[in-house]
Amino acid sequence: MIDFDLGLTPEKALEYFRSKGYRITWDWYEMLREDHARAFTVAKAAKMDLLEDIRSEIERAIAEGTTFDDFKNRIIPTLQRKGWWGEGIDESTGEIVQLGSPWRLSTIFNTNIQTAYQVGHYRQMSDPDVLRERPYWRYVAVMDDRTRPEHAAWHGTILPADDPWWDTHYPPNGWNCRCTVVSVSDAELERRGWEIGKTTEDRYYEWRNPNTGEIEKVPVGIDAGWNYNPGKVYPGLR
Repeated sequence: MIDFDLGLTPEKALEYFRSKGYRITWDWYEMLREDHARAFTVAKAAKMDLLEDIRSEIERAIAEGTTFDDFKNRIIPTLQRKGWWGEGIDESTGEIVQLGSPWRLSTIFNTNIQTAYQVGHYRQMSDPDVLRERPYWRYVAVMDDRTRPEHAAWHGTILPADDPWWDTHYPPNGWNCRCTVVSVSDAELERRGWEIGKTTEDRYYEWRNPNTGEIEKVPVGIDAGWNYNPGKVYPGLR
């Protein structure tokens, strides 16, 4: 499970999450990048009341700092009562699809909580007063056996806050990504002997959008659809 103790107060994360609209989708890839930054969705949750129920519990988790188990225990009875649990039938194709499950709830919880905290963190670090004192950002991975090799390679990368690299590599950088970014001052650079610059050269893979058919290049180590900075594209946080 993702550890969200980033040393942050939840106010800005909560402000961001509360500002999002709603959008009903059948597939996560129906929305990409900027759309996910602006609207809350859960794939295959085709009724607004379901989205409202799930969103309400995630908002509560951000506000109260509750755990995934608390979230799961509160939301499962509601989803079961409303028929959004276990397997269902896609009426348009007749295919069996997965609706609610503990695994899906974990993904929904981690994705929304981590993104909200990282956007809130981005807003804190982007404050002009903070940038004047701490103009560099440092990529920080968890560095355990669950960390993607590429994320581990990016660990310790220090670049100016306005470097274009952050447009695609600001976390989260995929499903269940636990990375974060911290701001760094000139004094800290000197004291720790850190240097500014990328630690690795990015490689890319081609990904075809299943909904549009368009092909785009995504940095290796970033899941398709995650190669953007949600804090930067969200206009309410500029």
